[in-house]
Amino acid sequence: MIRAITGRVVQLTDSAVVLEVGPFEYEVLVPELVRRRLQGTEGKQVRLHTLHYLEGGPAQNRLVPRLVGFLTTTQREFFELLASVNGLGVKKALRAFVWPVAEFASAIRQKDTALLNTLPGIGRSTAERLCAQLYRDVERFLAVYEEESAAAGLSADDINAAFQTLVQVGWSETEARSDLEAALSSGKQFSDVEELLRTVFSTAARKG
Repeated sequence: MIRAITGRVVQLTDSAVVLEVGPFEYEVLVPELVRRRLQGTEGKQVRLHTLHYLEGGPAQNRLVPRLVGFLTTTQREFFELLASVNGLGVKKALRAFVWPVAEFASAIRQKDTALLNTLPGIGRSTAERLCAQLYRDVERFLAVYEEESAAAGLSADDINAAFQTLVQVGWSETEARSDLEAALSSGKQFSDVEELLRTVFSTAARKG
């Protein structure tokens, strides 16, 4: 089983990234959460933690090997949990995985079916199944944001203040969550909210 892959980004599409690894090129499917983080990385080396599965079945007389890529092992573990929900599976989980792990886990833990219903491909019945089946399983993912913020030298209040600022200046809530998670997981230490915001703004400017 292929658990990770490192290569040069050749192409980034709406649903996948093509990596050059030696003489080979691999297409790796990525959820929107990861795709946003890979913008502007063409020509650069990236490492993705992968999930390897077979698409199709005996009835179709065709099995196609697929790779799904994530930036962290936590993202991969959470995705596997999502895909295990009855009626969801890998394809629907790929469409739905647009929020940072802690935010997604929090919505499930709070049984916020109205919020979950806003995710791509998630109807009311699927949102209810997510809450019913994963309510207890997601608890270990709730602290991801807190751990990253603490490692970056900031508090939860600092992160919330940065989030509110980004939304006020035009970021969507999804973009704000994603860009903050990217900054917090970079390993950099921040002295205050202003430094965190400068990093987010600088990264956004480089993406164009």
